[in-house]
Amino acid sequence: MKPARFAFLILCLAASPASAYKVYVTNEKSNNITVIDSNTLSVVQTVKAGRRPRGVLVSPDGKLLYVCASDDDGVQVFETATMKLLRTLQSGPDPEQFALNAAGNLLYISNEDSSEVTIVDVEKNQIIARVPVGIEPEGMALSPDGAVLVNTSETTNMAHFIDARTFKPIDNVLVDKRPRYAIFSRDGSKLWVSSEVGGSVAVIDAQSHKILKKIRFDVPGLTAEEIQPVGVRLTADGKTAFIALGPANRVAVVDAQTFEVRKYLLVGQRVWHLALTPDEKYLFTANGNSNDVSVIDVPALRVIKSFPVGAAPLGVAVSPN
Repeated sequence: MKPARFAFLILCLAASPASAYKVYVTNEKSNNITVIDSNTLSVVQTVKAGRRPRGVLVSPDGKLLYVCASDDDGVQVFETATMKLLRTLQSGPDPEQFALNAAGNLLYISNEDSSEVTIVDVEKNQIIARVPVGIEPEGMALSPDGAVLVNTSETTNMAHFIDARTFKPIDNVLVDKRPRYAIFSRDGSKLWVSSEVGGSVAVIDAQSHKILKKIRFDVPGLTAEEIQPVGVRLTADGKTAFIALGPANRVAVVDAQTFEVRKYLLVGQRVWHLALTPDEKYLFTANGNSNDVSVIDVPALRVIKSFPVGAAPLGVAVSPN
């Protein structure tokens, strides 16, 4: 290759944009979904959804978007390429949050009103099991190997371990008040559970079900009551956890190995849930009271932008490719 052509190729590669992902935000009060381009960090589309859209996730292949329409008692399925509503799945009453297996054919849904977890065959739109859990179930997590399902019950204050193949209860772990969210570490060794009213995040050994650590937070100038952890995201290398602190309007940056809080990042008002881009360049936060999304530069641990979305944004998910 001639030197001039090689130099031109290098310049083109250097100027090429980073991978672009779509970011999806559910807005509880405006009953719609905001679609964001991760390259331009701007809103590219707003799509009508069912009543009180909350939990949101993208299928493993990136082709489908699932949204809990809580007040419509259904899970809506959108085609990500067109954002056309394809169908509505059975879900049980008041679906809050959910998890999807790696094959993309089983959906595990928390039903707040009936105190149970509903398992739905996505392809057949058929309920195949209902599992009784504690009062006001919300958080849902599936272990990386697909063997264990975890639900958190807000009023019973427990993390319920369920066999994901037989749908039989395995164990119950008592955590602090009002557990809202659960997530497994990438290697499946630990489960992180946020307790909103308790003001803590419990790190649980996924095998023994023993609590290894309760992480607490101390934000200068704020009372303990204002610090209410909800959403949690973990980096792929298992080194960092990002925790949304609700009305504290901060995201806590935690060393996921020592469990020490490294930093607090000021975002919008009443931060609910979080989502990392697959390249872990950005973290997006849904800020429920300021009706906006904040963008965190992950390598720099710095908030770089906030912009408006719909009314009362709660859930956020990013396309896998």
